[in-house]
Amino acid sequence: MKLLEIKELLEAEVVSGEDNLDMEVNLGCAADLMSDILAYGKPDSILLTGLMNLQVINTANISDIKAICFVRGKKPDENIIKAARNNNLIVLLTNLPMFETCGRLYKKGLKGLGYLGLDM
Repeated sequence: MKLLEIKELLEAEVVSGEDNLDMEVNLGCAADLMSDILAYGKPDSILLTGLMNLQVINTANISDIKAICFVRGKKPDENIIKAARNNNLIVLLTNLPMFETCGRLYKKGLKGLGYLGLDM
């Protein structure tokens, strides 16, 4: 699924990576525990989270995740946005709760880790 479609579907604002919304992501993962993402995250995914710290950016880099969507109307501070830009990460912001965010993406065909036989 293209990130532009995700942006529109989630009524999201783009704060990093505006020029890369034609990029495709293959999976979605959602967590506020970065240890779960480190254990189960897959490359070329979008991470949905409400966690607001630099660890999210570090975890995305380690896991080769291409995009992050902060849920529940949370807004990252300038340090997080700067780190995302420095690491070529696309960052979206949505006011939707995580459950609805996941549901909208799943309904439109974005697969999760269960598709790979992994439970998170």
